[in-house]
Amino acid sequence: MYVCGPTVYARAHVGNARPFVLGMWLRSWLRSQGYDVTLVHNITDINDKIYEAAPGASAPLAERATRWYLEDTADLGLGMPDHVPKASELVPQIVAFIEQLVERGHAYAVEGDVYFRVASYPEYGRLSGQRPDDVEEQEPNPLKEDPRDFALWKANKPDEDTWWDSPWGRGRPGWHIECSVMAEELLGPAFEIHGGGLDLVFPHHENEVAQSRALGREFARIWAHNGILRFTGEKMSKSLGNVTTLREAIDEYGRETVLVFFLTGHWSKPIDFSEETVRAAQARAERFRDVLRAASEPAPPDAWQRFAAALDDDFNTPQALAVMHEWRDHDLLLRALGVFGLAALAAEAEAPEEIRALAEQRAAARDRRDFGEADRLREEIESRGWTVRDVAGDGGFQLVPRA
Repeated sequence: MYVCGPTVYARAHVGNARPFVLGMWLRSWLRSQGYDVTLVHNITDINDKIYEAAPGASAPLAERATRWYLEDTADLGLGMPDHVPKASELVPQIVAFIEQLVERGHAYAVEGDVYFRVASYPEYGRLSGQRPDDVEEQEPNPLKEDPRDFALWKANKPDEDTWWDSPWGRGRPGWHIECSVMAEELLGPAFEIHGGGLDLVFPHHENEVAQSRALGREFARIWAHNGILRFTGEKMSKSLGNVTTLREAIDEYGRETVLVFFLTGHWSKPIDFSEETVRAAQARAERFRDVLRAASEPAPPDAWQRFAAALDDDFNTPQALAVMHEWRDHDLLLRALGVFGLAALAAEAEAPEEIRALAEQRAAARDRRDFGEADRLREEIESRGWTVRDVAGDGGFQLVPRA
């Protein structure tokens, strides 16, 4: 499996995490079913967006943003992909790949740039459904043979602080060729699944297919494009400024809530990120905790088969989630939660002494009917990551971690 990763120039937003999460979940499920799975999730650390974000200092920014991404995705508790290659680590292989395209007439050089000759690949547009004659120019240059041709190698510009030597002069790779090479280097010329966001179908994935199959490589057999994450109905993107970073989401809501949120949407459909949808996911996570705190009850004999059938049918996580909510069987529930990195919902953490002290102050405030102070203390407890629950009858309380 090859799942397109981020272009690293800022802190990853929640939407950037969806391909990562889905790739890790799918790997987990396939391995549990006996498949031998290798997952590659790349880092694009050479790209126009990085040069634009930090003119003359793109390399330090890319290194810093790569570290952020790896730290933040690690905190989701799903483990890591088998390989996380960076484009900057494979430039010699990229140059060799481009040389083959030039030698076979699929690419040509123009004043230090190298372009893929779209007319040389008759199936161009098949993946995305684009008609070749209707394709808009991706990278304007009056010296190109055909406006549809796209860059494989770009000559170094004065404000670009990274470059590599090549047969065409000093420069750096184009975006699309990076993924073709990283996939082939780690998975070979043919592999089963290629994932990534729906917004990558064209031009990115269309161009990947053209480059690789022009050289006779089969490349990906199955394409799995996940739906976009939308913020109150609009695509979440850094350019629109309507983003919540993954770091912010984990810190505010907890990793379990973020993962349950992703479970609620079918991977191929858009998913809306809002206070309402996240709080609903938080409540779902807490319901699982409640089940695991109560006594275990045996599930029907076909319970696991129904769960497995949901995932085997186009990896339908909302249906699998609905099945899991029916269960009171701890062993079965933990087995299913483990597929999605959520087995820690069973952990009953002990509240720190300072949190317990605040809860006792709140109980005393309620006893003297100072409900304003009680509410203030409850909010402070929640701001520190805990929920206080009143126990009916004895005036006591229970402290549980917030989802």
